[in-house]
Order: sequence, then structure tokens, then C-alpha cells
Amino acid sequence: MMKQPQHHGTRFAGVGLSLVLTLLLMLPSDAPARAPDPKKVVGPTECAECHKDETEAWKKTRHYKTFKELPRNKKAREIGKAMGLRRVRSEGLCLTCHFSSKEEEEGGKPKPIAGITCESCHSPAKDWINRHSEYSGKKKETETPAEAKQRMLDAEAAGMIRPKMTYALTKNCYDCHIVPEEKLVNQGGHPAGSPFELVRWSQGEIRHNTWHNSGAENRPLSQERLRLFYAVGVAVELENSLRALSTATEKGRFAVTMAKRIQIARLRARRLARATKDPDLIALARAASGARLSLGEVKSLAGVADLVAKAAKAFAEKHDGSKLAAIDRFLPKSDEHKGDTRIPGS
Repeated sequence: MMKQPQHHGTRFAGVGLSLVLTLLLMLPSDAPARAPDPKKVVGPTECAECHKDETEAWKKTRHYKTFKELPRNKKAREIGKAMGLRRVRSEGLCLTCHFSSKEEEEGGKPKPIAGITCESCHSPAKDWINRHSEYSGKKKETETPAEAKQRMLDAEAAGMIRPKMTYALTKNCYDCHIVPEEKLVNQGGHPAGSPFELVRWSQGEIRHNTWHNSGAENRPLSQERLRLFYAVGVAVELENSLRALSTATEKGRFAVTMAKRIQIARLRARRLARATKDPDLIALARAASGARLSLGEVKSLAGVADLVAKAAKAFAEKHDGSKLAAIDRFLPKSDEHKGDTRIPGS
């Protein structure tokens, strides 16, 4: 069994961080990572036709800037060289994690078109964008509430991930920010994930909550939604770290770091369970407490991850955050949010 790591608050001891940590693409899967289907990616320009303010907010972020900056990044080039890759923006492993690729013509080679985009979070849009944006064949002002509701339900059914879909949205974040690729970490020297926490990062520079007030302000999430984001974030951190450790084949930096992440996430999950007395969080914490953090536990660790995921989904579906005031003491303060949030008009 791996040596149990010591806890130092919410810091990840021994993890060296660089600019490359903040440039990871949202990957909509468990492990191993895989990129959004290039055949279904339409590109950010399509979204920008209606979401102008949200697009301007995106252009201020490292998610946007990675397209030009990552290929020039010294650390990224060193990692690529160690992995035997020629160019960061042309190799499959890098494209999977750092860029949005699109198949420009049927049967053609996918081409990187941007960094981390709308579709990285909300899923490739080919199947849902037309229904999502058509206003039921009317103008926005004349579409009835019932028609708007049905339109969004249809878009969801076609694969769109909306902000209210807390678990699915959170998975896209953590599938990025926990790197489930052992060789990339141990051989390439890539960091084994970033010190990502959903509330702290989602309410910082990437916040783009301007749609419902026509760009008048970039509102933070409500206290209720912050509670839900925090708890589901802890659960998915735990789930994804368990899945990543289940793929480890050697006691290297990858396995040790994932074990540390699991230990920290388990502690947070236990604290949430005790504070809220929520049955799903209790079930989640109990399932995780029995996980043996050792190599060769592929089925066991993956099985625990499945139990954690099941409890997390149930929790997210049952709550709107209004009855979770006990979580308030765990929430990051606004001055702890990562990066400067864009103010409309700036």
C-alpha cells in the first residue's frame, strides 16, 4: 500500500505547477481521456452569433489564449519532446487535451481551430445548436415561455449540457483538470493535474453569466448554486482521482499524486457528509473510505469510483442548494477566485 500522505489544508504537496496547468481542455469522458468528436464540433464562431458578451468574456481567458500561447510555451515543448512529439498543435495526444478540433469536411483530417471553447463544456453542438438557437421559428420576443422551455428540453435531449446539469458540467471540468494519462506524467513530465476547485475557478476569469440580463452585468452564481457546485466538485474530484489511480501501473509520480488527491477529496467528502447529514453524501463518503490506494486494485478502485459517481448524480439531481446552508463555511471567498472576472463593457 502506498504511504499515506499528510494533509496541508487544500494544497497539493509535491506537485510542481506551471502555466501549462491552466491550459487543459475539458474532456467529456471518464478515463482515459478523449476529445470531443471533431465531426460534431461546429466551432466558437457559431455560438458567438448570439452569445456576443459571453464570447468577449471567453476571449479574456487562458482557455482562449492557449491556442496561440501553448505551442510557444517552453514547458509544453519539453513535455512534447519527452513524449516524442514533433509539434504541440498537430499531435493527437496534445489535441486531445489542449485544443478544440473540427473536421472541416466529411472524412477529412480533424484540424485544431481554437483552444478550450463553448463546446468543451457544453458538448459538441452539431446535433443541438440549430434547435437551441431557433426561438421555435419565431423572434426571441414572440416565443412563448412554453415554447422556450420545450426548445431547451429538445436541445438537452440532443446532447447539450446546460449549466443546471451540475454533474455533467462538473465532469467536463475535472476530466480536464485531473490528467488521467500515466505515461504523460511519468515519462513526459506533465503535471498530474492542477489544484482545481470548481467554485474558485468557475467564478473567476471564466465566468460569463451575462445572457439573462442582456450583458448588463456578469453575475456570480447564487449562494444556492455555489453550494451545489462545491459539493459536486468534491465528489467528482474523488471519482476521477479514483479512476485515474485504477489505471496506474507503477509507483511513480502519477500514482502517488493521484493517491494524494484521493486522500484530500475523501477528507472533504467526510466533512460535507457530517455537516449536511445528506444520505447521498454519506453514502459517497462511506464508499470512498474503503478504497485501498494501492497498485493492482483496478477493479476495486473503479468500482468505488462508480459508487461515488452514482451518489454524486443522485445528490445533484435532488438538490437546488436551498437546503444546503451547512456547506457555506466550506465555500471559497470571492477574493480567492482564480483570475479577474470580465466586467461587461470592459
